[in-house]
Amino acid sequence: MTELLVANPINDPHQIAVAFGRLLRGVGLGVPVSRVMSFVEALGLLGLQSREDVYWAGRSTLVSDPQDLVAFDRAFAVFWEGKSASGIVVELPPISVTLATDTAEDEADHSEPVETPAGPTLRVRYSALETLREKDFAECSDSELNELQRLMMDLRFTSTKRPSRRKISSKHRTRLPDLRRTVRRALVTGGEPIHREFLEMDRRPRRLVLLLDVSGSMEPYARALVRFAHATVVGRTRVEAFAIGTRLTRITRELSSRDPDAALRAASAAVADWSGGTRLGATLREFNDSWGLRGMARGAIVVLLSDGWDRGEPEVLAEQMERLHRVSYRQVWVNPLKHTPGYAPLARGMAAALPHTDEFIEGHSFESLEQLAAVVSA
Repeated sequence: MTELLVANPINDPHQIAVAFGRLLRGVGLGVPVSRVMSFVEALGLLGLQSREDVYWAGRSTLVSDPQDLVAFDRAFAVFWEGKSASGIVVELPPISVTLATDTAEDEADHSEPVETPAGPTLRVRYSALETLREKDFAECSDSELNELQRLMMDLRFTSTKRPSRRKISSKHRTRLPDLRRTVRRALVTGGEPIHREFLEMDRRPRRLVLLLDVSGSMEPYARALVRFAHATVVGRTRVEAFAIGTRLTRITRELSSRDPDAALRAASAAVADWSGGTRLGATLREFNDSWGLRGMARGAIVVLLSDGWDRGEPEVLAEQMERLHRVSYRQVWVNPLKHTPGYAPLARGMAAALPHTDEFIEGHSFESLEQLAAVVSA
C-alpha cells in the first residue's frame, strides 16, 4: 500500500497541475516538468468548471504510455473527487503551491518545501532551457529551433583517432629508428651517431559521415537535424554531410559557413528533393559507389539520421548497409521515432538495416543528440 499526500481542492491551474503531477509520480508514472507545464496551459484555456475537460486535458498532456491509463484514471478519481482507489490511501493536508520559471540570470534553487502557519508551501521551479532540451523537435517553433541551434553549437565532439600509415618523429624510444634524422644529427658530432632518433605511427582523427534523410516523412525532424549537421560540420574536423531522399546530395560545403542562416539557406537550395520521396537503398548504393567505398567511409563513423521508411526494396538497403559496414569503423542509426511508446522497428527499411547497425539511438530531442555526440566521440 502506498500513502500519498495531495492537495485540498484548489482553484488555481498552476497549483492543481503541480499537485496532480506529484500524485502521478507517487503512483509510479513518469511525468516530466514539460508535461506539467503543458497541463497548466491546457487548464488555462479550458478552465476548471468541467470535470470532463480537465480529465482529457490531463490525459492528453500527462500520459505518454497507454499502459499508464489505468493508474491515471485511479489517481484522477482520488485527486479530483476525494475517492479512495484500490491500493491507495489519500490524506488531504492543506498545501500552497508556487510555480516559477528560472531565467538565465536566476540560478537559485528553491525546490525545498517551506512551512507556513497555513501549512506547507511547495515552491516548484523549472528551467525553460531544460524544458526545451527535452522537447520533441516536431513540436518546436522556429524560435525554439533557433535557440536549440545555439545549444547544438556548444556540443563538443572528441575526435577518436585511427592508426595511419604515415610515420612521424617520436620523442620517445620506439622500434622504428629514424635513420635520416640520426645521420643528419651525426654530422654535427663528426659522424658519430651519439643521438639516435626514432619514428612512430601517426594517428589521425576518424572521419565522421552524416547521412540525413530529408524525405517527407522526416520533415518534422529534418529541419532540426540539419541544424545539428551544421553544428557538427563547423565544430569538428573531418566531417562530411549528405542529404538522402530520392537522390544523394553532398552538402558539406554548404554547411561549412559559420553563419547558421546562410548555411541553412545554401543547404536548402542545394537539395532538390527536400520533403520528397525516400529511396534509402538506392541513395546508399550511390554513396557507396561514388564516395564511401572509394575511401570516404573507410575507418569512418557513419551516422544515418532517418525514420527507416523506404519505398525501395529492403534487400537493396540491407545489401548496401552490409557493404558500408565492412569498411566503416562504426555505423550509428538515429531514428526520431524510437522514443515513441510501443515503438518497434517494423518498417521494412529499418528492419533490413538493423542487423548491420552498431548503435540504434533516438533522435527526437536535444537530449538525444547529446547522447549521439557521446556515442560518436567514444
